[in-house]
Amino acid sequence: MNHQLNQLTESFTIQLADRVRQLKRDGVPVIGLQTGDPDFNTPQTIIDAAHDAMNAGFTHYSNSRGLPALRDAIATRMQQHSGVAYDSLTEILVTHGAIHAYYIGLQAILNPGDDVLLHDPSWQTHANMVRVLRANPIPVAGTLENNFFPTIEAWRAALTPKTKAIVINSPCNPTGSVADAAYLQALVNLAIEHNLFIVADEVYDTLLYGREHISVAALDGAKERTLLLNSMSKTYAMTGWRIGYLCAPQNIINNALKASQHSITNVAEFIQRAALVALTDATVAQDVEKMVAAYTRRRQLVLGLYDAYGATPIELNEPEGAFYFFIDARQLGLTSNEIAERLLTEAHVCLVPGSAYGAMGEGFLRMTTAASDDDIQAGFSTFLDWAASHV
Repeated sequence: MNHQLNQLTESFTIQLADRVRQLKRDGVPVIGLQTGDPDFNTPQTIIDAAHDAMNAGFTHYSNSRGLPALRDAIATRMQQHSGVAYDSLTEILVTHGAIHAYYIGLQAILNPGDDVLLHDPSWQTHANMVRVLRANPIPVAGTLENNFFPTIEAWRAALTPKTKAIVINSPCNPTGSVADAAYLQALVNLAIEHNLFIVADEVYDTLLYGREHISVAALDGAKERTLLLNSMSKTYAMTGWRIGYLCAPQNIINNALKASQHSITNVAEFIQRAALVALTDATVAQDVEKMVAAYTRRRQLVLGLYDAYGATPIELNEPEGAFYFFIDARQLGLTSNEIAERLLTEAHVCLVPGSAYGAMGEGFLRMTTAASDDDIQAGFSTFLDWAASHV
């Protein structure tokens, strides 16, 4: 058996989603607020583009770097949205989702035994993928008082002689936190000082609330050491399509390309052609604006319900980005696993225990707003009632 994989657990969020599906099949009226999958359908224009591409015969092998037109469109988006100029021929690789971009990007830079620093709490795949590659994830504690990101001093203290890279996710899953330019520049300066790579997960870069997206790669001295990964999943409600991209220096892309060719060959061309439409079509841009407006409204819905409820043992932290609330339930005196399990079995509401995202997530729960207004209102209200009755 593979000892590296024996160290891993299954994805907690995927396990929960599977469990909710089974409970619903068994007739249990569960309100699922655990998923990071938009409840919106993929815009019809994108679906039509994939359908047309399949009918036109684009169902064969295609360019392993990604269609040139799609890479051009990605480069344009990166320039316009993130302020970073990438060469579409040499510095962009189309991938099988952002997870694949992360995986092959790490493969391009890591050797067995290298250390990788990650903020805690963070998405569990960030650490697990490092383990898969026989490197060592080093969690660095981020506190509520520091917006769940580690201080620069904490990052510095966690450095080892084997540290190869720092992973930063902003806007952040699970916390909804957004790092500001000064913080990110200080992190870049630390990476320059110690000759480290920065792996920037920016898949939620469209979902911000009163904040401007700051791309790490756009900061002084960053681009030449940054692996930036993004996805079509969250912005365009294309989670099931599995398409993303990696932006990085040419030598990193060249190595990542080898890993991609020997793992997936290429992303299906009809999916790439649909993604091209997603990035370039004006009606899709309008669909995205409507989805972002809905997430903004739902965020306000949750804040309004919380403010109107009165005395409650939970504390709500306002997310600055993504579509999650990271709820502080430490006053209940239970572990986050205990809260999530009892909430599911007793009240039929599913949230993700914060401990799934690291030690600093203990006592917190992640709740998505990628669900209908009705489910959010009913599920969050039920959670408030349940918490009030368990003090």
